[in-house]
Amino acid sequence: MKKIILILTVSLLVFPFFVFPGASKEESGSVTLTIAGRDGAYGDAMQLAADEYSLLNPDVSFEILKLSGSSLFEKSVIDMKSGVGTYDLVLIDDPNATQIQKAGWLTDLGSMYKESGITLDPDFIPTLTKLGRYPYGDSGILYSLPLVGNVELFAYRKDLFEKYSLAAPDTWDDVLIAAKTLAANEPDIYPVLFRGSKGNPIVTGFLPLFWAFGGNILVDGKPAMNSPEALAALEFFLELAKYAPEGVAMYQSAQVKDAIYSGKGAMAIEVWPGWIKNLDNPDESAVVGKVVVTKHPSQVDKSSPMIGVWLVGIPEASQNKSAAFDFLQFLTSKDIQAKMSDSAGVPPTRTSVHQISSLIKKYAWYPAQLDGLQNGVARPRTNKWKEIEAALGTYLQLALIEEMDARTALAEVNIKIGEIVE
Repeated sequence: MKKIILILTVSLLVFPFFVFPGASKEESGSVTLTIAGRDGAYGDAMQLAADEYSLLNPDVSFEILKLSGSSLFEKSVIDMKSGVGTYDLVLIDDPNATQIQKAGWLTDLGSMYKESGITLDPDFIPTLTKLGRYPYGDSGILYSLPLVGNVELFAYRKDLFEKYSLAAPDTWDDVLIAAKTLAANEPDIYPVLFRGSKGNPIVTGFLPLFWAFGGNILVDGKPAMNSPEALAALEFFLELAKYAPEGVAMYQSAQVKDAIYSGKGAMAIEVWPGWIKNLDNPDESAVVGKVVVTKHPSQVDKSSPMIGVWLVGIPEASQNKSAAFDFLQFLTSKDIQAKMSDSAGVPPTRTSVHQISSLIKKYAWYPAQLDGLQNGVARPRTNKWKEIEAALGTYLQLALIEEMDARTALAEVNIKIGEIVE
């Protein structure tokens, strides 16, 4: 017995920081937070935040995976579903949030706020924090915080509008009037731009118009694509498409961006903050000071842009929840959001950051972006959204290339969505 005690005593002296199996990394002193994140500007912004946090907290280091959207979703879902706990924070595209939150794969942040004695900052734009709750709304459990304030915006050439005494487009009718005027007088200009490729691109371009016409994809969980409002929206969209470039049915973001930056496009019914951050950079843009980026037109209903926010959550299987929660507060703070916006062009999710004068001077559309985030529409909160979007995008494109009339396309996609949600 004395020998056993002696061996244990020597072991503890030689290996004083030995971590017993099953102990969390946080218990061992230093912590490495592993983040499943995005590539591009989002990855640069996350790196900036991590580097600044490490300067203040030398015991915390980071491993940041900078992945494409599809790879991020696949890797994070596999890991969270298995409960391995590889990741301490995950970036989540908001239409995927319902599936992940409903499955119970994320930590209840509301409980962590309560335990820490702090409260959720009301500076977060309310429409965005709703996306991080399940069930969706103000009273659901908070599972993630909004990090990237993506929202669709509308763009038009103010010099061309002034040339032909066209009013700034307040309604979609104004957009069509402008398209007809420009088509008659500017043969080298594309009056209207949008992404027409099937799936996500054409759906994303269509939805701000669809919602402004009073349309709904689902009502009480049932398909509603065969409504009079939906028909009016699609027929209007197809009329507007007559003034788009030939081959618009194959347009992706690159074609829309090229047309805007080169000055070939007069109006874009869908632009995103990441596309337009260099519009006033003379090294990259031929339309410096000529393009107005604003909220979408209204029609029957108010301006109804699509929200495309990226959220951050802590996996339930993480072994570093306390450290992850502390970094999450830092990552989504006003100061860090302002720095990420300034350096990487990442749109913030806080009201106050949209009101910083230096950022408004750099990104003139920030007031419109804030309006869009405050009044934008979230995609249906269903774990079947990917399938619904694929079906809707297929039938929208069939109508665009005149393989189907609007009424037939809507009737068939309504049936298809019904099968999906059943």
